[in-house]
Amino acid sequence: MNLGHIIQEEIREAFQHLFGHTLSEKELNLLPTRKEFEGDYTFVTFPVARYSKKHPEETARLVGEALKNTSKVIGDFNAVKGFLNLSVSLDTWLERFSKTYNNENFGRLPLNGKLVVVEFSSPNTNKPLHLGHLRNNFLGYSVSMILEAAGYKVEKVNLVNDRGIHICKSMLAYLKFGHGETPESAGIKGDHLIGKYYVKFDQEYKKQVTELVETGMPEEEAAKEAPLIKAAQEMLRDWESGKEEVVALWKKMNNWVYEGFDITYRRMGVSFDKIYHESETYLLGKKIVEEGLKKGLFYKKDDGSVWADLSDEGLDEKLLLRADGTSVYMTQDLGTADLKYEDYHYDKSVYVVGNEQDYHFNVLFKLLKKLGRPYADGLYHLSYGMVDLPSGKMKSREGTVVDADDLMDEMAATAKKHTLELGKIDGFTEEQANELYEVLGLGALKYFLLKVDPKKRMLFNPEESIQFHGNTGPFIQYTHARIAAIRRKAEQDGVTYDDFDVKKITECHETVRPIIFMMENYEQLLHEAAENYTPAVIAQFAYDLAKEYNRFYTEEPILKEEDENYKKFKVALSVQVGRAIRESMSLLGIKVPDRM
Repeated sequence: MNLGHIIQEEIREAFQHLFGHTLSEKELNLLPTRKEFEGDYTFVTFPVARYSKKHPEETARLVGEALKNTSKVIGDFNAVKGFLNLSVSLDTWLERFSKTYNNENFGRLPLNGKLVVVEFSSPNTNKPLHLGHLRNNFLGYSVSMILEAAGYKVEKVNLVNDRGIHICKSMLAYLKFGHGETPESAGIKGDHLIGKYYVKFDQEYKKQVTELVETGMPEEEAAKEAPLIKAAQEMLRDWESGKEEVVALWKKMNNWVYEGFDITYRRMGVSFDKIYHESETYLLGKKIVEEGLKKGLFYKKDDGSVWADLSDEGLDEKLLLRADGTSVYMTQDLGTADLKYEDYHYDKSVYVVGNEQDYHFNVLFKLLKKLGRPYADGLYHLSYGMVDLPSGKMKSREGTVVDADDLMDEMAATAKKHTLELGKIDGFTEEQANELYEVLGLGALKYFLLKVDPKKRMLFNPEESIQFHGNTGPFIQYTHARIAAIRRKAEQDGVTYDDFDVKKITECHETVRPIIFMMENYEQLLHEAAENYTPAVIAQFAYDLAKEYNRFYTEEPILKEEDENYKKFKVALSVQVGRAIRESMSLLGIKVPDRM
């Protein structure tokens, strides 16, 4: 049982004995003690003083005295107003550490029998992955790892947007301006090649709109009448009708993109259990729209388009099928939702999608509820904020995005520059050094994007993220490498640290307790991160633990300790911190090196 839970039970018993009232879970408000006060856990007595019929401070004092006399874990207390600050005895902390150290399942909660599907990435096959996709992929993958560690069975899925008007824009531009170019002839990855033609379409389309406006046509009408957009719409209709040459071009260009995506995903350290394609789900969505029409849930306008009226839900009308019969995003999302449930019969389905799609998912979930889908209550939109760069907002069609591949290259190069400046690669081969730069660069990138609460919009600063001090990935990675070096040296010196005896330790440096306290509470933080789908909690834990350990390392000699048993304990403590850092960082998808 978690130490906090043990203390809560002891408080409940003491309060019942003193005042004849059994406190509820909500009333047992136990918090970590604030750093400016002495203690480990704080029990807030203001809300429960009505049961004791005494002043909150007097209530805190009486409960503290009772615990000091009867508790098996509390060594001392102090009462400050209505706050009872409880200090856990040293023996208890050492005993708890010993159990943590010998726990093979540290950082893993028991299986709970529930299945969660996490859908993330969702790239379009008309452009390469960019910075925004990096936050999406890192967030989706990390949440999947956290849920798995918290006891869920997790299926990671990716819905590829491989059809639609935006795909046809790239296809049309390639037909008109590509002259048979291939990734091999161009010497670039397939996703980058296709992205080039998506940008080309936008450039040529804008020229046509401008020309029409100059002839006196209103701009709104010109945007609809420009030959390129009309041709793209015609191509979409041809694709949906199965026109052979259009489908063949679509397959060829998409395959180039998939080859490019695979390279990027491997480098990012992201994988999927199943990949869905919108080209395989939009027809299912059309059947669901037909179902909704028959049930009177949707309606058809005079032009043949199909709509849902959600005004009774505080929303407006939503298009489900265009007048020409072609589908929209909502159509295929309805189909994919059914298909995913058919495949997995999940308890929860999490969609990792940016907050610009909040309205879309609000509508999707309400439509599925109206349709009576059994899984509708288990749907959750993990909405996250956009990522900005110091240079401003990115736009794919204008070619102003920062490609994921380019950014990862830049991060590895920056990691190399900083590492060489600090002289941290003595004894490394060139191959080992390059591998380290990649680990540090990607670690810095992932950590910077994941340490912020997902809901917040953020500014990504590459230079700040790569620093070896402060709240950064490299700082935590360096701490792990430092601990690995201590472990190697201890083993070289013949220090058998697994056989330390906590019963022989009568006092510890003040830096030891906070470290054990953090590791004691890790499983609670893991539960919190899983419940709220936020890797930021795990990132904060890794940083706080690394920071506290470095204080211990600075103030306490480890391998120079004269007391042999205490030396073994300090090495074991270091090894366990390294394990906790490695475990928590792995949930962020971040590798930690043993040498730096």
